[in-house]
Amino acid sequence: MKKLFLITIMLFCGGFIFAQTIPPPVVTPAAPRPATPQRNSNLPPPAAVRTVSGIVKDSTDSTLPGAVVKLVSAKDTLSTSTNVDGIFIFKNVKEATFTLTVSSLGYRTQIKKLLNNDVPTRLTLDPVVLKSESKQLNEVVINGTPSIVYKVDTVEYRASDYKVRPNATLDELLKKMEGMEVASDGSSVTHNGEAITSVKLNGKTYAGGDVKQVITNIPAEILEKVQVVDDYGDMAAKTGVKSGEPRKILNVTTKPDRSIGTNGRLTGQGGNNDRYRGEIYVNRINANQNITLIGNTSRTVNVGTNPGTQRQFSPNISYRDQFGPKVQINTNARYNGNNNQSINQSNGITRTNGNQDTGNGTATFTSSGSQESVSNNGGANFEIEYNIDSANFLQVRPDYSYSTSESFNNSFEDRTTVFQKGNPEHRISSGTNTSKSPSNNIGTSVNFLHTFKKPKRFFSVQGDVSREVSNSDGETNRKLTFYDIFNQPIPLISNPALTDSLIYLLNERNNVRNVLRVSSTYSEPLGQYSQLELNGQVNRRNNNSLSTSNGIVDSLNGTIGLLDRLTNQYDFTTTETRLSLNYRYQGTKVNLSLGTTFVPYTLNGTKLDQNIQQDANTNRSFFRVLPIFRFSYSWSRTQRFTLNYNGSYSDVNFTQIQPFVDRTDINNIVIGNPNLKPSFTNVFSVSYNNYFPNSRFNISYNGDARFYSDQTVSNTYLIVLPGTSAGRRSYNEQYFVNISGARSFGGRYSVSKQLADRRYNLMLNGNLGYDYRIAMNAGERYHVTEWNFGERFGPRINPVDAVEINPFLGTSLRRTYSTLGDGLYSSAVTHSLGLEGSFYFLKTYRVRYDASKNLTTQISNGLPNNNNSPLIINGGVQKEFGAKRQFTVTFDVYDLLKQNNFLRQNLTETGVTNSLVSTDSRYFLLGFRLNLQKWSGSPKRNGQNMQRRGDGSFIYK
Repeated sequence: MKKLFLITIMLFCGGFIFAQTIPPPVVTPAAPRPATPQRNSNLPPPAAVRTVSGIVKDSTDSTLPGAVVKLVSAKDTLSTSTNVDGIFIFKNVKEATFTLTVSSLGYRTQIKKLLNNDVPTRLTLDPVVLKSESKQLNEVVINGTPSIVYKVDTVEYRASDYKVRPNATLDELLKKMEGMEVASDGSSVTHNGEAITSVKLNGKTYAGGDVKQVITNIPAEILEKVQVVDDYGDMAAKTGVKSGEPRKILNVTTKPDRSIGTNGRLTGQGGNNDRYRGEIYVNRINANQNITLIGNTSRTVNVGTNPGTQRQFSPNISYRDQFGPKVQINTNARYNGNNNQSINQSNGITRTNGNQDTGNGTATFTSSGSQESVSNNGGANFEIEYNIDSANFLQVRPDYSYSTSESFNNSFEDRTTVFQKGNPEHRISSGTNTSKSPSNNIGTSVNFLHTFKKPKRFFSVQGDVSREVSNSDGETNRKLTFYDIFNQPIPLISNPALTDSLIYLLNERNNVRNVLRVSSTYSEPLGQYSQLELNGQVNRRNNNSLSTSNGIVDSLNGTIGLLDRLTNQYDFTTTETRLSLNYRYQGTKVNLSLGTTFVPYTLNGTKLDQNIQQDANTNRSFFRVLPIFRFSYSWSRTQRFTLNYNGSYSDVNFTQIQPFVDRTDINNIVIGNPNLKPSFTNVFSVSYNNYFPNSRFNISYNGDARFYSDQTVSNTYLIVLPGTSAGRRSYNEQYFVNISGARSFGGRYSVSKQLADRRYNLMLNGNLGYDYRIAMNAGERYHVTEWNFGERFGPRINPVDAVEINPFLGTSLRRTYSTLGDGLYSSAVTHSLGLEGSFYFLKTYRVRYDASKNLTTQISNGLPNNNNSPLIINGGVQKEFGAKRQFTVTFDVYDLLKQNNFLRQNLTETGVTNSLVSTDSRYFLLGFRLNLQKWSGSPKRNGQNMQRRGDGSFIYK
């Protein structure tokens, strides 16, 4: 009926229309049709080719990277994919009318036929919005922002893409990120093989920058971004003017809704063998306001470069605040006390060139002893930033620090030196060495920046002044006994040099170091992307030192007195001036700095001549012209290439340049050289990073090459005293000379691939290094070469939320060879494999495990092979309580099989040493951990959410 009704209505309307009176049409003669259509002469001609661009988004207005876009016309068949910002670009398109097909995984394909004006050479299309497939799985979430973004000096990770357990800390989050390596105790972090030296929170140094204290306490769940920054200093961040080599720092930013609140952590553990650990962490944050208290105390085993039983106490308090839009302060006070005790054994071999009477000598030795080292250091700093007005900025940062190190060493050494000619030398040394070295440093830095109305035109001044006062007091109390070829002590004979010798010295050194650095920069813009920079700076360092020694002045009755021959007074000043002219280009993809630096360098000094009681003068001047070169190219936000050059002087060590003879160690006499030049280092560095967002595949590489000129090296002579047919005695005289030609090369790479929504993270890291060092012995030049190679495959597997499995397999090789004498070589190969992780059961129980097996083979000429294969097993059990699991009872055990024996092998320019440190490394800890937190939302000002800078700091308006 409906169809019949519609047909009736249509017929009625049609009849009504045709019934109207229609005038007859006027017929005019048809104009002749042209052979081809003619374009209006007033219109511009069509473009031969054009560029077509657009953006692809989803229904939530998020951009879609990796979408496939096809363009087809009568003359074009083109295809591309969107970049990390969801943008696509076609170049050299011949037709303005075309069909566009856009597709992406999980979205409906969209086809559009577009008729565009053919005159413009650039066509920007309306956004293409793709709708989700109706059968898309709920857990599949596509976010248009990549997890890793590479900027000029920054690598940025989006923290929310890396899943961690509730109450996890920053170190646990870092372990899941591509290219990050975190020590098991959180004491160190490396990014693509380079060490992180400091930590910032929302753009400002946090808790004094202490890496371990920050990453093992700050909660992972409050973080929005993690950034690894090449830091050239605060003023470089503001002006873009960079000099020297950057530091690697970590900057973490908080989530907007976790930027007002309070959180804390309290840990207490105790165990056997007087082992314990306690930690407290309290943090109050409100936008740019931050109050933090961190404290640690422990007595555990140090497995670092100085193994042993370590007792530590380190409180740290920080306060940061902003007062309106103009004033911001950041303060920190810190203390760190350490006491490390160890028992060690070692054996080794050394080679040296002798004289015509003896020929070359080869010494073998064994030693044992105990060592205790105590260090106390701390300080405080206060930083204030004042935005005077829109054009002027002032930063003042006073700083105070102090340190005291003490050591007590009780050792025994048995050394035998065999010469090519004549009898050997057999010497036994035993006794104690103690030292104490306090130092205090106070300084201030001032930075001023004035920006002109014209963009990129600015003027800046920086000044640093510091004064360090350091002392060194030492006591040597040792006994030397010489033996004949029958292994009998040599009696008192006509040559007293072969009898028992008692060494007793009290040494005292006082040194004052004053440093003044002034730098000024002017920048003139040349265009939208380029500018010219003129920089001048002066760095002046003054050292004033007095060294005295007291010893036995009367061997018959043992009288102690001042030894004038060991008294030294010296004053020297180095002045380094830099004048730089630099062209800088900052484009969307290319960043380039190119220029020249002129570097005059002077050294002036005086030394008191004890014989005539007058000063002897030393004056040296040097001049270099250095290039400035920094280049960075970014294909996109996820792909970057950089190439940099840097050249720098290094001051001569104070003890090397003093023109006097240091006899504080009668077996190693040091003779300074006032004519030494400062060493100079040329550094070339390169890096390449590429992250594929759709594949979650990341490649990173960085490498460097260093070339050394006028490097200060030691030149050691073996002095053999006249002896008897039964035995000899010798000692070393050490001189210093400048040598050029040393070099080193290093490269590190990281490859990672994440699968199944990051539940499977495959990581492969590797490094290769070559070091060519030059040295001298008895006037003969020789070299040492060292190769280092390492590979580590460490997948991180999290198949379900309750299971974490992190196996690893690694190989490292270190091979060293010295051309001194008959040659010295050392080779150490270590194959390591292990398994660490956790599994959770009954929701609140956690069992963690950490097992590693090292298969080590160490080979060196003249020494027994040291094959070491310890199996280290650590583990623990935890039980969580509370609705938010804020209270945890813990039980941990370390080195369950007691096999951690800390075996080391070291090859120097003249010898090889194997050392073994014994410590009670098996212990357990029983304790608790309490986590508390409360958050109040996002910071607001004048009723509006506060805007943020790229480093996470909030903008006060």
